[in-house]
This record gives sequence, C-alpha cells and structure tokens, in this order.
Amino acid sequence: MSLRIIFMGTPEFSVPTLHGLKQAGHDVVAVYTQPPRPGGRRGLDLVKSPVHQAAELLGIPVFTPVNFKAEEDRERFRALNADVAVVVAYGLLLPEAILTGTRLGCYNGHASLLPRWRGAAPIQRAIMAGDRKTGMMVMRMEKGLDTGPVALTREVEIGENMTAGELHDKLMQVGARAMAEAMDKLEADDLPLTPQPEEGVLYAAKIDKGETRVDFLKPARDVHNHIRGLSPFPGAWFEVEINGRQERVKVLSSELGEGSGEAGKVLDDALTVACGEGAVRLLKLQKAGGKPLAAAEFLRGTPIPAGTRLAAQTGSA
Repeated sequence: MSLRIIFMGTPEFSVPTLHGLKQAGHDVVAVYTQPPRPGGRRGLDLVKSPVHQAAELLGIPVFTPVNFKAEEDRERFRALNADVAVVVAYGLLLPEAILTGTRLGCYNGHASLLPRWRGAAPIQRAIMAGDRKTGMMVMRMEKGLDTGPVALTREVEIGENMTAGELHDKLMQVGARAMAEAMDKLEADDLPLTPQPEEGVLYAAKIDKGETRVDFLKPARDVHNHIRGLSPFPGAWFEVEINGRQERVKVLSSELGEGSGEAGKVLDDALTVACGEGAVRLLKLQKAGGKPLAAAEFLRGTPIPAGTRLAAQTGSA
C-alpha cells in the first residue's frame, strides 16, 4: 500500500522531501511548482524551479499555475484523486478548494517551531533573533498562515556561528525525513494532530533589502546574528572608502571579537570591528562582482587597516 500524493514545492529546500516520498514508496502522481522565471546569465532565459527540474528527472507530471483562481485549475487538482497533498515552500497561499481537494487534506513542512516564526522567512528570522534552537514541523494546513494543528516535530540546535545557509541545508534534510515518517503514519492512520498554542506567535516577515545593511551601533551579538542570518543571501553589507570611493562589501561570516571602541572602527589588522557594545570579527567577505573570500585573502587585495571607520549608521539598500 502507498499514498497517492500531490507534491507542491519550488526551491532547492523542497527537493529532498520529494525524493524522500518517492524513496518511501509513495505514488507521487503530480508536482505543482512556481512557473519558470527569467534567469540565466543575462536574465533572458526562462528557468524552471529546482522542484520542476527534479520532478522531470523522476518522470512526474508538472503543473505550474500562477494561482488557483481558475476553476479549470481547481478541477484538474481534484481530478488527480490524490489521498493527500504535501506542501514544502511552494510559495502560494492555497485556497479552500485546494486545501480540501484531496481525501486527507494538505500537510505542510515548515522550518520553525510553531507558533514561533510563522510566515516567509523562518530560518533567517530565527538566527537574526538569536534563537538557540529551531526545527521542522509537519502540520495539517488550514486557511490561516501556518496556523494548522501539528503532526510531527523535529528540533534542531542552532550553533553560535551557524549561518542561515548552513541551517537551511540541515533543516531540508531533517524535513525530508520528518515528512516521509509523517506520511507513513498517516497511511497507517496513526498520525495524531495537536493544536498550536495560542501564546508565543511570531511572524517571520520576508527579508526586505532595507534591513540588510550592517548597523555597527548595535551590540556585537546583534550584529553577528544579523550577518549570519542573512548569509549567504541576500547578504549583510557595509560601505567603506577604498581608493577614494565608497564601496559596498558583503559580510558572509563573522564571530564575536574582543575589544571595544567607536562603533564602526576597525580595531586591528584582522577586521575586528567595534560595535555599540563589544566587537565583531568579520571572517568572510565579498565585493560587488567578486567571489567570497576569507578575511586574510580579502585584505591582501583590499586593505582595510586598523583605524578605518566603517559607516556605523543604518541605511537603505
């Protein structure tokens, strides 16, 4: 026996779950993903999503509706006669017609410990807030944003220097295993559901470009959490004067440093920068159009000596 599953997902984060469901022996009858977007080196080619590409390699039919407003799209979904829909980072709010369009409903893999960090950017927000743990949750979907009852939880520790990229890669593997386990339990009619608590709700708003600039006026730990929470994308950044002109530099890795001083002042020749309280050491950097470099290598090509002042104030991107 196996479940007839409709899989709905878009980015790389979703791909291991798709593979995990197939490997568990379930019948993935269709994949829904976001439509191809302009991409390529010049942005002129239409690029299929990572889930789209993975589904084609697996020989699974793929559908890419812009939304589900058309009755034709809703009817096609229902006509698949699926037992359940599995949703992981699909990128669309699903209407009631889709949430109820399978025999057992829709189950979502969400990268937080709900009800904390409902919404679009739970991985980044958890790190930026200094959370020590997060996790993957499988929940049955309702009309509200990430409000449904929880079926299964897997906690993950967040290391002090862990970046959003590193946490993303860990959670996508944990999530794949959790969803496969949840679907096995659902097939066996052994998947209990627990309502989310009403206390502790936080929303993980989408990252805005205007909040990506490093603010060295903040305490060092907040600066460090900001840097690693935005690494590798979109990347936190600061501006520094190089050869008489202001240049933007992304910071992709950091650690808490030693020392203190005027916020934004470079304290040594190893890129330790004073913050409003304490200091942070910048470990990996990237200039516009360049590749990410360890601090020592970056400084060989772009000297930022002790005493240099980096812009300390927040600003828009």
